[in-house]
Amino acid sequence: MKHNCCYLNGKARSNSWANRWKTSGGLFDVAEKEIQIARLERVTESHDLWEDPEAAQKVMRDLTALRAPVEQYNDLKQRHEDIAALWDLGMEENDDSVQSELETMIKELEHDIEQLQLSLMLSGEYDANNAILTLHAGAGGTEAQDWAQMLLRMYVRYAERNRYRVETMDFQDGDEAGVKSATLLISGRNAYGYLKAEKGVHRLVRISPFDSNARRHTSFAAVDVMPEIDDSVQIEIRAEDLKVDTFRAGGAGGQHINKTDSAVRMTHLPTGVIVQCQSERSQIQNREQCMRLLRARLFELERERQAAEKAELAGDYQKIEWGSQIRSYVFHPYSMVKDHRTSHETGNVQAVMDGDLDGFIEAYLKNKAGV
Repeated sequence: MKHNCCYLNGKARSNSWANRWKTSGGLFDVAEKEIQIARLERVTESHDLWEDPEAAQKVMRDLTALRAPVEQYNDLKQRHEDIAALWDLGMEENDDSVQSELETMIKELEHDIEQLQLSLMLSGEYDANNAILTLHAGAGGTEAQDWAQMLLRMYVRYAERNRYRVETMDFQDGDEAGVKSATLLISGRNAYGYLKAEKGVHRLVRISPFDSNARRHTSFAAVDVMPEIDDSVQIEIRAEDLKVDTFRAGGAGGQHINKTDSAVRMTHLPTGVIVQCQSERSQIQNREQCMRLLRARLFELERERQAAEKAELAGDYQKIEWGSQIRSYVFHPYSMVKDHRTSHETGNVQAVMDGDLDGFIEAYLKNKAGV
């Protein structure tokens, strides 16, 4: 009897999640999405479309954006059917090993349905893009630079957990430990849509390992997140508006990178935006990286300007100051990570530092969506 109850509990959990995605309204309107996919596929068959590269790229982006959730939905649906079949088999055979396998499959299904529902909250035009994430240590020397390195590791671990590819575009070592600044290109579907939740000032409270008197210190680091922009987005960068400097790259990279002026710094004179890259061995490659980063920065700057104008007209514009942290990480006198925008918090600090950011990102997206 106990055996059958466990199976029934598993079956109930499986069915509850099946109902959850079936009753999610327009978010899971697969039939409508399939109609849109078919329409766009017919558009791609037109020879006239490919005479306009920008229009063709937009159609292909829209097609990819529609296909992804439908493919995910169909995969989840098939897995639910597999679980139901396994449940029937376990009940017939009274097999304990099937019960264990069923539990594992249901847990994975629950997680992936949550991820699909979370991804469907991403409605921004560039949410599906890769993310360019930049970290800057705040004032405080080694203590702040160590905190920046801890955050850097956290985001790399987050990317690994989500099977995103990470490429270091720039990295500046700290004076004694940690990093002064670092820029990562995090590639994968919806990377920007998720990681935009991390933009802002992050605050750490802990007993400093660099203080011989073991006093408590507060450190800050700023995180900036931008979507990587492809060539279909028009960003005008004139050669005469650029000041380009080359210098010898520092940090890890071998003898070659430290003996040649391979690092590149670009200053966009009209805006004062400065970007630099030293992760590649050749100056040409670093120039290309700099241009990718500069395009993203200028694009984000214009988006922020437009958003600020709209917010100011609406009467709710607030200037973002250095002290207005979005999240606090407390290691002492207690353990807690709390997001000040959503009030989401957890006492499992180590899990967060190991890249478990899903709860914070989900709370942020729900808050933005008014859910």
